[in-house]
Amino acid sequence: MQKIKSLMTRQEEFRELREQPSDPQAEQELINSIEQVYFSTDSFDIVKYELEKLPPILNLQELEEYRDKLKQQQAAVSKKVADLILEKQPAYVKELERVTSLQTGLQLAAVICTNGRRHLNIAKEGFTQASLGLLANQRKRQLLIGLLKSLRTIKTLQRTDVRLSEMLEEEDYPGAIQLCLECQKAASTFKHYSCISELNSKLQDTLEQIEEQLDVALSKICKNFDINHYTKVQQAYRLLGKTQTAMDQLHMHFTQAIHNTVFQVVLGYVELCSGNTDTKFQKLQYKDLCTHVTPDSYIPCLADLCKALWEVMLSYYRTMEWHEKHDNEDTTSAAEGSNMGTEETNFDRGYIKKKLEHGLTRIWQDVQLKVKTYLLGTDLSIFKYDDFIFVLDIISRLMQVGEEFCGSKSEVLQESIRKQSVNYFKNYHRTRLDELRMFLENETWELCPVKSNFSILQLHEFKFMEQSRSPSVSPSKQPASTSSKTVTLFEQYCSDGNPFEIQANHKDEETEDVLASNGYESDEQEKSAYQEYDSDSDVPEELKRDYVDEQTGDAPVKSVSRETLKSRKKSDYSLNKVNAPILTNTTLNVIRLVGKYMQMMNILKPIAFDVIHFMSQLFDYYLYAIYTFFGRNDSLESTGLGLSSSRLRTTLNRIQESLIDMEVSADPTATLTAAEERKEKVPSPHLSHLVVLTSGDTLYGLAERVVATESLVFLAEQFEFLQPHLDAVMPAVKKPFLQQFYSQTVSTASELRKPIYWIVAGKAIDYEQMLLLMANVKWDVKEIMSQHNIYVDALLKEFEQFNRRLNEVSKRVRIPLPVSNILWEHCIRLANRTIVEGYANVKKCSNEGRALMQLDFQQFLMKLEKLTDIRPIPDKEFVETYIKAYYLTENDMERWIKEHREYSTKQLTNLVNVCLGSHINKKARQKLLAAIDDIDRPKR
Repeated sequence: MQKIKSLMTRQEEFRELREQPSDPQAEQELINSIEQVYFSTDSFDIVKYELEKLPPILNLQELEEYRDKLKQQQAAVSKKVADLILEKQPAYVKELERVTSLQTGLQLAAVICTNGRRHLNIAKEGFTQASLGLLANQRKRQLLIGLLKSLRTIKTLQRTDVRLSEMLEEEDYPGAIQLCLECQKAASTFKHYSCISELNSKLQDTLEQIEEQLDVALSKICKNFDINHYTKVQQAYRLLGKTQTAMDQLHMHFTQAIHNTVFQVVLGYVELCSGNTDTKFQKLQYKDLCTHVTPDSYIPCLADLCKALWEVMLSYYRTMEWHEKHDNEDTTSAAEGSNMGTEETNFDRGYIKKKLEHGLTRIWQDVQLKVKTYLLGTDLSIFKYDDFIFVLDIISRLMQVGEEFCGSKSEVLQESIRKQSVNYFKNYHRTRLDELRMFLENETWELCPVKSNFSILQLHEFKFMEQSRSPSVSPSKQPASTSSKTVTLFEQYCSDGNPFEIQANHKDEETEDVLASNGYESDEQEKSAYQEYDSDSDVPEELKRDYVDEQTGDAPVKSVSRETLKSRKKSDYSLNKVNAPILTNTTLNVIRLVGKYMQMMNILKPIAFDVIHFMSQLFDYYLYAIYTFFGRNDSLESTGLGLSSSRLRTTLNRIQESLIDMEVSADPTATLTAAEERKEKVPSPHLSHLVVLTSGDTLYGLAERVVATESLVFLAEQFEFLQPHLDAVMPAVKKPFLQQFYSQTVSTASELRKPIYWIVAGKAIDYEQMLLLMANVKWDVKEIMSQHNIYVDALLKEFEQFNRRLNEVSKRVRIPLPVSNILWEHCIRLANRTIVEGYANVKKCSNEGRALMQLDFQQFLMKLEKLTDIRPIPDKEFVETYIKAYYLTENDMERWIKEHREYSTKQLTNLVNVCLGSHINKKARQKLLAAIDDIDRPKR
């Protein structure tokens, strides 16, 4: 109470201070002016501090002013403190009331405790002995009930082993482990019973037995994956807390499964082919066992080997699918449920994922090594081409499986099969080149009758280009694709089937419908081939179509008249109404070889360059043979007409140097390198003695020349058709070789037409006889003649005879328009040059004689234009310009000689000599002859 009173007194003082009028800003400035030292600790002596501050000489007025200042500061501080105390007063009063209430509550609690103790004493005195006995019996009853429950549990535990055995037989591994773990937990609860110790040991043995059976069940997954079975196994390992251990064991089982599978497959074939079951084979190493596989059983064994390995890889693929699916489900359930144990689960999941991903490469490497060992056990060179392609096809599909399995490029298998393929293919190609030489030397160059719609895609060897390639059949027997959507092999054969199944039900594809009977596709066509056309009938479209340029697809310069077509209806088109390709059996064989080469290249792309190089040699040799048989003539180049382009000559020289063995016999002193180079070359082919090229009746083998040359052109067209496919598989670094082959070799095939048909043109017309007839003509006539000379009629008769012979040849072989044009062009060109040569032999000539020359030549042109549709007439200007040069003056003649170097020195000299005396004097003659000599000097 005393404190309360003093507090009240102090509050009144504070209230008085607060009631005094004041300026808050001034008071705050006073407080701020107080020195900081006054706010220090309680040990600070204020009096001493102020006394020490006094100056040595005291001034009363200053002291009073300083004192008033301190009092004002004290009053401001006191007022501030009073304001703060009054501000907190309500809280103080409230807390004081709470203390008073607490004191009252404690007094009441003391009273309650006193009453409770009194009542307990009363109860203690009133409690009887009977009541205590009743409670003791109740407690004993409860103990007995607990004992009975324990005994029942122990009895159940004793019978658990029977149920565990049943569950293991049912392959309910999760249930068995769950039951065993529960029993162990229950046994640990009753371990104080002596009978339980033996049961606990038995349960531990049972659990170990379950783990052993679980490992056996896990190993079954490697060959035949079953989702339900694998789910049970994984649940069981998860209950045991050994998911990582299970994954380690699974990879070990897959490795063992690969080894056991390949060994058993190969062992089965070895024992089957050996005819006995001698145990000596079972003791061999896998590498040694592979050497005992016979050639007859090699391919079936390889197919079964790949099928078995596919089953193992498919099981691993489905195992990964199972884990990916269940990982997603576990992640979803973990996000919806609690986070307990999430970190441990995520760690296990990450470990399993990494283990499975690493296992992909490991398993594929094991598969490659096993198959490589099998391949090296037998020399593949003993197999025929189709069998070898079949082996490559199986290995190619296996590499495709590996690439889809783990993204690997199959370096081990690829390198192994590449070496064997290159060696095999070199030997095969060498044999095919020798066969090609034999075919060419025995070829009679007869037309091989094929249908007008013939395409190389109709041949078995090219079926792979338009059909989906199936590994279960050889490339020549592949079924058509039935699926437009691209799916992986694992998706396609995940539930059923096998990509290495051998199918043989393709007999319907064994026949090729490419040959026409007797050169016609039907009897109606053969009858229509001989049909005559009236003057009023329309020209058949087939005949019109044959007069379209086969190289450019354009119509000829001059339109073809009805009379022209009628005059030829029994020649060019009578037996060739169907515009079928011109090719021979040898051409067809070369095309088939190209198809086989492309099969190998398509199956094994790493050897694409070697295959394309060998393909180019086939074309090179065929081209060189055609040139050697029908186009080689040293006199051609002396004509100066540029019949063989520099590109063609370069190509032929390259082929001769790189491919043709020009030596007759081997030199025993030759070096090993030279011998190896000669081994890769082929002797130059020789034309069959059955082919006659010297008979004028057949136009010097024109039919054979046409078949040979146009078959080469057709072959070049097929190579052009195949270029995009070859370009797609050719390695980028080797593509320049392919481009060079097409630009410098394939494109030159049509250029062989000129030198080959020039030989015919040079012999078909008797140019020497024409020169003799021209030599008998008198050219120094004094009057203009109105009748042409007899040599013109003789020359035209030669051309008419040439036309008849050409028609006769066309009854055997269709002569394409480009060939006909080239023949006529060559003959006309030679005739015109012969005319110039005849004029150059003239000793004397008058102006009237030159006019007669012009008349003869115009007569020749007029009659010739009725025989041929070629426009303009070749070398027409060559003759006319030479004739007109006679009338040139000296200066014009000199300029003309320098500009027209296409004429020979003899022709130019004769022109000058003939002009002597008419309008050129001797001095001018010497000058012109000197100019001619200057032109001729570089040619010497």
